[in-house]
Amino acid sequence: MSDSWRGGRSPALSWKQRPPRCLSDMLAVSLTLPRVLADFRLKNRAVFARCIYATCEQKHAPRVLGLLAEWVDTCTVLCYSRQIDAVRIRQMKFIGYMFTVATSLILVATGQVPVANAQESAVDEVITVGTLIKRQPQADRPSPVTILGEAEIGVTGAKSIADLTQTLTINTGTENHPDAFTQNLTTGTSNINLRGLGVQSTLVLLNGRRQVLTAALTNNGSQFVDTASLVPLIAVENLEILKDGASATYGSDAVAGVVNFMTYDDYDGVKINANYQTVDGFDSDEYMLQAMVGRNFDRGNIMGAISYTDRSPLTTGEKRLSRIQDDTSRLGNPGAFFAITDGRLQGRPLIDPGCESVGGIPEVLAPGSALGIPLDIGFCGFDFGEYYNLIAEEERLTGLLQVGYDVSDNVSWTAGFTYADNEAIRGNSPTFPFLQTAVVRPDHPDYDPVLAVLAPNGAVFFGRAIGNGGDVSPNLTTSETWRFSTQLEGTFGGGHDWRLSFTTGQNNYVVRTQDTVTSRFRCALSGTCADNGGPGGFYNPFSSSFRDAPNSPEILDYIIGTQTRDTTSTLYVVEAVISRQFGEGIAAAVGGQFRSEEYDAKFDEISNRDDFGFLIGEQDFDGDQDIIALFAEMIVPLGDRLEAQAALRFEDYGAIGNTIDPKVAILYQPTDTWSLRGSLSTSFRSPTVYQKNGQATVLEQVTDPVIPGTPAFVAGRTTGSADLTPEESTALNLGTTFDSGNGLEINVDYFNFDFQNVIIAENTQAVINAFPQDPDRVVRAGDPMTGTIVRVNKKYVNASSVKTSGVDFDVRYGLETEFGRLVPFVGGTYVLSYDLNDPQAGEVDGAGNRNFENFGTSVPELRLNAGFAWRHGAHEVNAFARHISGYDDDQEVMGEEDGRKVDAHTTFDAQYRLAVGQFIGGLEEGVALTAGVINATDEDPPQVFTNGGFDSKIHDPRGRLFYIGADIEF
Repeated sequence: MSDSWRGGRSPALSWKQRPPRCLSDMLAVSLTLPRVLADFRLKNRAVFARCIYATCEQKHAPRVLGLLAEWVDTCTVLCYSRQIDAVRIRQMKFIGYMFTVATSLILVATGQVPVANAQESAVDEVITVGTLIKRQPQADRPSPVTILGEAEIGVTGAKSIADLTQTLTINTGTENHPDAFTQNLTTGTSNINLRGLGVQSTLVLLNGRRQVLTAALTNNGSQFVDTASLVPLIAVENLEILKDGASATYGSDAVAGVVNFMTYDDYDGVKINANYQTVDGFDSDEYMLQAMVGRNFDRGNIMGAISYTDRSPLTTGEKRLSRIQDDTSRLGNPGAFFAITDGRLQGRPLIDPGCESVGGIPEVLAPGSALGIPLDIGFCGFDFGEYYNLIAEEERLTGLLQVGYDVSDNVSWTAGFTYADNEAIRGNSPTFPFLQTAVVRPDHPDYDPVLAVLAPNGAVFFGRAIGNGGDVSPNLTTSETWRFSTQLEGTFGGGHDWRLSFTTGQNNYVVRTQDTVTSRFRCALSGTCADNGGPGGFYNPFSSSFRDAPNSPEILDYIIGTQTRDTTSTLYVVEAVISRQFGEGIAAAVGGQFRSEEYDAKFDEISNRDDFGFLIGEQDFDGDQDIIALFAEMIVPLGDRLEAQAALRFEDYGAIGNTIDPKVAILYQPTDTWSLRGSLSTSFRSPTVYQKNGQATVLEQVTDPVIPGTPAFVAGRTTGSADLTPEESTALNLGTTFDSGNGLEINVDYFNFDFQNVIIAENTQAVINAFPQDPDRVVRAGDPMTGTIVRVNKKYVNASSVKTSGVDFDVRYGLETEFGRLVPFVGGTYVLSYDLNDPQAGEVDGAGNRNFENFGTSVPELRLNAGFAWRHGAHEVNAFARHISGYDDDQEVMGEEDGRKVDAHTTFDAQYRLAVGQFIGGLEEGVALTAGVINATDEDPPQVFTNGGFDSKIHDPRGRLFYIGADIEF
């Protein structure tokens, strides 16, 4: 055999110096030339043997050959192909050595030669998040994982997944409350935001597989997994949270980490749970009924679960946290008028003379008496603060049906179907501000005689169609989600695990919102609607409509239309994985995935022609994206107490490009009670179909540097961009676990995320600050330089970066006493840095900041949970103290000094549980009663001078909550 066949390498070169070479070349060729497999047979066994001896140290060759006994044909092909197509081999090296080594080990291990002591070393293992290979508790894992079991979930008093995740200290900036001001299109949904890196940057899994993204959109155009549409909470056995990057294992979206909801897979029995919760002092209640039924049979299990929730609203009219000045819009009814002179608008608005007399709030910029005119210059404001919701009215139905069946001793099949139907109603003001031009001619029958003196040629109305005295306008959302997932898995070849899965799902999210129709409002002002099939008569925009010249119901019904946003998100995933554990602690896995994502948006006819006065409109669009991935993982012991884990993933996004994301993790256990861990990885998130092709217009509160004063609402229109590039991230984690073995456990982790090219919708306030008088970006009424802002045009861009670091810590100690078991605990997250580079706002130190004026989220520096759990016989008591540190408020508010802070917030929760079944013969612990209180001292959320009066991404507005529950299991 010539040196050219071996690539000119000496047989004396040791295996340790270049362990992946022969296997790397073999895999590369196997991926490029699979067709040659049919051309080679056992006759080349000797050639293969020489290959092994030539490329690997000779003392290892006999063992390698033994493991390859049943695969010598394939390996012969690999060696032979090395000679035939060396150029192609080099091209395939882009996959990298980590991938090739791990994959080759899987190929090598697929023989039927038994591995020594494999059965003797087998233990009961479970699949956990963050790895394709079966692992053990945190002390034996190189990546930081938090696992909450059924017991931990129950003691929090959570009635939903959102209630549960809201208590996690690693979670900040979620959008779980129906805030019409910063969460306009997500009512009835809930999400997770690990590390504050964005709700789209946390991958949410169900039983280890992907869930369809909701078609709902955050104000910045992000999609996420709606945890309110996942599964009934009663069916969740474990919640697993991987707190470092995981794209090497799971692919896109796992930038900040992974949250995996694991349902019961072998439940046998019946469990019924009923809960009632009320907001103390207010007529806002929540009823929940859940049931789970499971049955084991000869070769499998079938389980079903259902959950029904009915929640009544808590409105801002009942519990108002904001000040009037925080919720006052300049555009009211009565309104203000711009006089028309020589066919052009005057730059100074005139306040309706009856503004204050019918409940308007005059904002006088210049008194008319000082100017020698009969009307004041300014606006007639409207207080919309009592029309919205702190808690939306919601009705939810969620179901799960899953089955598992052992097809044979080596093959099993599982399948699961979930369905969720969620409906929510949130209040809006009677009508939104009318942001388009609406001319009132001087021959209008109700033209105000005082205004006629200053605007004899007509005026432009500046206000809204219905204001003071109007009724709440409902915002209706419906969300229907289904998901089907099936999997075949088994073993072969004396210890190889394999699985093949298919998952598909769809979410249909519909939002119906009322708004003034521009063309109809204009014809109603001119009295010409009858010409187009509308009612006759005029719309009266003046304060006289409150007294002697009211608007007819027919006119009001005609000018108000309903915007319908009908959006659908669809997911398809096919995945195959093979894994193997070896007798000496080596384990490896390899697999591939095909994923397809689709998004479809349809809007009503009025929206398609941009004919709404405030919402403006949207255009129908659809798109899809296909992703192909190859991935591998390997665990190798580097000694008795040192272990290395490596993973690599290649993803191809078609026209966008491709990426290779590695992850390397180390676990060192210097003693039986102490372990050290570290991980370094990169992550990748592609622009979504929506971010490339979509368009959205949302309502946002801003301040105007050109016209200082009360914050105002504007329409922020964001359009997609084909120029977006993928996001990229690097994550570092260093941690330690101490487990004394007698009850004391300590976990500490340092995290560091460097997130580059982040895809964001430009911040509306930042665009205004940067381009206050650019009419292409900031559209104003009247004078394009100094008029009131009506719309801000934005786009999706790649922001520079987010860099965050901090420390997670958790300490608990289990004490056995004569009075029962007592477990005190304390855990929290301290954020050391949260640095942003915003395209408009520039460099921002975002740690301990609300980040209202940039693309970041609110980031308190410290979140802390502490308390104890006590159990004795049938009695169980759990108590929690939850602390969120104060942080700076960067929102500019007229009349308030700079340097304002959002105060620190501390609440106390308590729960008592009685196992009634212990006192009833035959039931044991099958019946239990629970009573508890959340926020026992009834602390209101800290005051923020903004719409709603609190930071909805951090705090809960409800105050003290009482709840009772009952569990029956048999």
